[in-house]
Amino acid sequence: MIWMGIDIGSRRFGVAVSDAGGIIAHPLTTLDAGKDGAPPLAELTELVADRGVGGIVVGLPRRLDGTFGPEARAAEAVAEQLRAALGVRVELWDERLTSIQAERMLIDAGVRRKKRREATDRIAAALILQGFLDRQAMAKVAAVEPTADAEAIAADADIAAAEPVDAAEPGANTRPATGATGR
Repeated sequence: MIWMGIDIGSRRFGVAVSDAGGIIAHPLTTLDAGKDGAPPLAELTELVADRGVGGIVVGLPRRLDGTFGPEARAAEAVAEQLRAALGVRVELWDERLTSIQAERMLIDAGVRRKKRREATDRIAAALILQGFLDRQAMAKVAAVEPTADAEAIAADADIAAAEPVDAAEPGANTRPATGATGR
């Protein structure tokens, strides 16, 4: 199923879409919000129809402490409007720090400030959508009953993890473990 991700802002809505398999999110466009931050329903309706979208993921701006502020209540209201207007499944997804992450990605890529302003919302929408898609994929994997082969592979992995690695052995992993200081 094709999913659409939306990053809601007071002035702009970032939009992203997934591939047909619902695996990879792609930034699509940025739409201007209506008066008082109203969702651009006409444009979203057109995109949903043109792209064959079966579900929408709306970013839910929770505070860092996990509480919901007025922005989260506004996102819930927009999600309800989209459900009513578009007739597709609409999910809310925690979007904490996605705009900051998108901005940093663009800075790291050397994108100038004006271009960053234009791209941040749609990239944040792609980050929101990708987080949702990844969680959906993990839920599918977790729902699958382990087979005898999967149990054997897991047992082999446990044995391999318990065996010490000889650093002199060709192909041995000599990098420090994640978080190691190397001192």
